[in-house]
Amino acid sequence: MSDSRERGLQAMRDVYATTFGMDGESLTEAPAESRPLFESTVDHLFGEIWAREGLSVRDRRLLTIGVTAAMGRADLIELQLAAALALGELDESQIGELVLHLAHYAGWPNGVAAHEGAKRALASHRAS
Repeated sequence: MSDSRERGLQAMRDVYATTFGMDGESLTEAPAESRPLFESTVDHLFGEIWAREGLSVRDRRLLTIGVTAAMGRADLIELQLAAALALGELDESQIGELVLHLAHYAGWPNGVAAHEGAKRALASHRAS
C-alpha cells in the first residue's frame, strides 16, 4: 500500500472514526466504477489535504461544514456533525450556535438545510 493511501486511510479514521467509500461501502467492497473516485479521495483529499499540519481536524471540519452549508447540503452537514459528535469535537449547544451562525452567513434557506442535517445528526447521536 502506498504512503498516501496509508496516510489517507488514517486521516479518514481520524476524521470519521471509520473508513468508507462512496455510498458507504468499504474500500475493499467498492464496486469497480466507484474505485477511481474513492481511491483519489483517500489518496489525495485525505492523504494529502486532511493529513496536513497547520489546521486541526476540528478546524478543517468547521471549514467543511461552512462550505457544505453554503451549498445547502444537509446530507453532508449531517455526516460532518455526526463525526464531530462521535469524536467529542462539538456538543449540542455548539451545534445550535453553529447552525444559527451559518444561517446568517450562508443564507436562510441554506441555514434551514444545515438545521435539518444537524437535527438528523443529533437524533442519531442521542439514539446511540
